[in-house]
Amino acid sequence: MKRLSILGSTGSIGVQALEVVRAHPDAFQVVALAAGGRLDLLTEQVLEFRPHLVSVGTREGAQALEERLRAFPVKICYGEEGLAEAAAYSEAQLTLLAVVGAAGLTPAIAAVRAGKDLALATKEALVMAGALLTAEAAARGVKLLPVDSEHSAIFQCLEGGGRAALKRIILTASGGALRYVPKERLASVTPEEALNHPTWNMGKKITIDSATLMNKGLEVIEARWLFDIDVKHVDVIIHPQSIVHSLIEYVDGSVLAQLSPPDMRLPILYALSYPDRLANAFPTLDLVHVASLTFEPIDRERFPCLEYAYQAVQMGGTAPAVLNAANEVAVELFLGGEISFGQIPQVIEAGLRAHRPGDGGNLDEILAADREIRDYLSHTYRGKVNQGS
Repeated sequence: MKRLSILGSTGSIGVQALEVVRAHPDAFQVVALAAGGRLDLLTEQVLEFRPHLVSVGTREGAQALEERLRAFPVKICYGEEGLAEAAAYSEAQLTLLAVVGAAGLTPAIAAVRAGKDLALATKEALVMAGALLTAEAAARGVKLLPVDSEHSAIFQCLEGGGRAALKRIILTASGGALRYVPKERLASVTPEEALNHPTWNMGKKITIDSATLMNKGLEVIEARWLFDIDVKHVDVIIHPQSIVHSLIEYVDGSVLAQLSPPDMRLPILYALSYPDRLANAFPTLDLVHVASLTFEPIDRERFPCLEYAYQAVQMGGTAPAVLNAANEVAVELFLGGEISFGQIPQVIEAGLRAHRPGDGGNLDEILAADREIRDYLSHTYRGKVNQGS
């Protein structure tokens, strides 16, 4: 039985991970949970899965949870320190990181330094500190296991075909909620429109990233570090059906792909159970029902965020951390009605231009770059509602 620490347990991935645990009670045991808030749901999770340690976002949240769980023997902690403690919890064998955004970096480092295998649903950890995190993992013999459906697909294909003759990786993108919206109307798109994803049910931030294709840009950077490949060998194509989750091409022209229904429980299960495969009752793929699979090239002018991601990883050092911070600020401003959808790429470009990249050799430098660009962009754009396109 594999003992798990699940960070972000009340979010979309965390909830689905607990569905996987619920479906395989003989395979997994939850020993630690962490969540930012949503105390009602977290309380239900604690009572069902009976972890030994729970972390919440604030001191007030911890006090409220203690009141709810007064008769239940569980250690409760909070804040960044509590999140790191849950990530590195001594009883856990594998930590699932499903914390949104840059907040996942510190617990990712904590888990790896504690020798825990790390299942990564938070791509930002590798985007911000790919060199540092992979070096720490290699030094401790820790496995970095992808949870994103695209990277899980690549991981599974490479498990079958090996890496020696790999030519390129091909990431697939659904195109998000705005793929069919005329280019001239993108600037006036509302948050409600951008959040209406056609195939995936995800959190707000990642859904907006899907609409801008920044999500795919972050995945390009994640692939660079997970699979130790130059980004010039990582391509992206549109695949609206979200059935082919990604592909790899070998030097002889052979292409391997991983196909499954668009259900995040499948890559979650593979990451948690690796190197084994567990039978499950989740929906399976019916190709006759799917009928057709289509693919299209990316319009880089329509989706400039993808280009910024390639630029950032080629710049190296702290540039990818700045890209990520700028994107998080831009998405927050858009969802808050402070900038238009068309301004999201402008905010990101402004962040990259304003920053002079350092080498990103240590965690403090990366976090300092993250804070610096957030402060700069918030000061520059906050309160300037929808000025420009």
